[in-house]
Amino acid sequence: MSEASAAKGEVVGAVETGPAAADTKKPRFRRILLKLSGEALLGGRQYGVDPDFCAQIAVQVAQVRALGVEIGIVVGGGNIFRGLAAAAKGMDRSTGDQIGMLATIMNALALQDAIERAGVPTRVMSAIAMNQIAEPYIRRRAVRHLEKGRVIILAAGTGNPYFTTDTAAALRAVEIGAEVILKATKVDGVYDKDPVTNPDAKRYERLTYSEVLVNRLRVLDATAVSLCMENDTPIIVFDLSKPENITRVASGENVGTLINGGSTK
Repeated sequence: MSEASAAKGEVVGAVETGPAAADTKKPRFRRILLKLSGEALLGGRQYGVDPDFCAQIAVQVAQVRALGVEIGIVVGGGNIFRGLAAAAKGMDRSTGDQIGMLATIMNALALQDAIERAGVPTRVMSAIAMNQIAEPYIRRRAVRHLEKGRVIILAAGTGNPYFTTDTAAALRAVEIGAEVILKATKVDGVYDKDPVTNPDAKRYERLTYSEVLVNRLRVLDATAVSLCMENDTPIIVFDLSKPENITRVASGENVGTLINGGSTK
């Protein structure tokens, strides 16, 4: 883990970009955790999973894996069901969150199919028992899959209600020794306010964990940010809709917003 620890300490900015960097495609990270929201799988749809958009994600995952990067993926379930929204309408929160966990399993299976069709062996690992369709999440087994070149998709969140899939991503990243969390969103980084409704919103190139928490920047929930801060796990927030962005981020290009423990000055 010495190389991983060194890489964490070096994640303070961008490497060289442009044609030369694009040609070499040398990965900056050895092992990454990609966080995909359920909404990311919608593509152009209003509900469910867009197979074409899943295929686009799968191609990028295959490209990154070809660089020698080990990849874990945590996927949400908001395109199918949101436990928090259901709880707001009267459903028991625990029940709503458990339904949401099942939604992440469906997304994981759809994503697994797309990635394997792109030529990369993939394993779905679930935090809740579902042996007929997914392996149980066991940390050592997950790490072994990564070492063998398989992509792992970590579904069902943490297996507990009241915890988001952002928190699951932070937890799994720490457990498997990922050097960075790549948080895929619909915008090109972290803003001081919603850029969709506020044209004057300011985009940050770099933030500290403390600034995210103090300013209540809603890019990840506070539990996830705190866990990353305690374990010095950097987060890069980037726009998933831009072609090749997953590959570019994994290669170390200056894409999105970097969140870490360093100064933003």
